[in-house]
Amino acid sequence: VNIINFRLLKSYLPMDALVMAGGRGTRLSPLTDTVPKPLLKVGDKAIIDHNIDRLRSFGIDDFHISIRYLGEQLEEHYKRRALPGINLNFVWENEPLGTLGGASLIEQFHNDYVLITNSDLLTTLDYEDFFLDFIEKEADMSVASVPYQVDVPYAVLEMNNDRVISFKEKPSYTYQSNGGIYIVKKELLEQIPRNQFYNATDLMEKLINEASKLITYPIYQYWLDIGKPEDFAKAQSDIKRIDL
Repeated sequence: VNIINFRLLKSYLPMDALVMAGGRGTRLSPLTDTVPKPLLKVGDKAIIDHNIDRLRSFGIDDFHISIRYLGEQLEEHYKRRALPGINLNFVWENEPLGTLGGASLIEQFHNDYVLITNSDLLTTLDYEDFFLDFIEKEADMSVASVPYQVDVPYAVLEMNNDRVISFKEKPSYTYQSNGGIYIVKKELLEQIPRNQFYNATDLMEKLINEASKLITYPIYQYWLDIGKPEDFAKAQSDIKRIDL
């Protein structure tokens, strides 16, 4: 039984959260040579804290953090930082297990649905709307997606055998790309091979092959993957004007 104050929370979502935080962050070296990427600060707060605090604001209180590279620092960080009312479980990967393999090491989820997120994102995604869309469409898995534009600097020819039947001069194409945030039914995670390298895209492909219901949820709010030094610099600028 919980007492919920909706003056403090945006929602109260019945989901566990699995935060993937075991990567090396090689592209951000030398910043990540002695500090795991999730603990790099954006503004006055670690990247992973931005994510966990936003998820907490939507009432999620069961967290699993998958760790490997310099994982001891993440454990120490959360020993020092009190998270009242939160169940926090660390999952150690002895070997790199991909973007979803760590889920196989979790003995018990508390809810029927699991939100999985990379720990190196900044986003103002509305997690309640994301969840309600998943429920309304009776999906097995939902992938949050972000628009990615490709500008072609040449004319693109449409062909019929060797004959040009039309062309577009320097077109732009927009694709929906994987945003690194997912909602899945808990029972699907039981299908992940234990302690083996396994990506979220492997599960997506499996669901497509089985004709299960895999859907996408476009992110129209702020989203940034902090993968490269220029992304990290952008995050430092953006954090001054976005409300996480």
